[in-house]
Amino acid sequence: MRNQPGYHLWKNANYAIDGFFEVLKNETSFKIEIAISVAVWIGLIFVPMPLVPKAVLGLSLFIVLIAELANSAIERVVDLATMEHHRLAKHAKDAGSAMVLFSVILTILIWIVTLYTLYIAP
Repeated sequence: MRNQPGYHLWKNANYAIDGFFEVLKNETSFKIEIAISVAVWIGLIFVPMPLVPKAVLGLSLFIVLIAELANSAIERVVDLATMEHHRLAKHAKDAGSAMVLFSVILTILIWIVTLYTLYIAP
């Protein structure tokens, strides 16, 4: 006996949209990251650079957003399992935060390498 309903593309897309808006509504850090990403995406439209580096820079911002969504999921599952202070719950939440930190570092490195190869070492 399966514990999951059958796969339905539209239902799954709605679950994803619901999850996105739930995190957007309830996570301040995600709101900030979305605002920064949208501002950068708009700014990239006006920057005179080739399409491929522009796409690399713009798409790299999704790395942080994806990590923040995963971190939010981890936090919710931990909170569902226990609201008590527990060492393993702290470790899980800390690991999720580390994922976001490393995603930010990776995105910054992508920007540095892309801009360096485009403007400094052509």
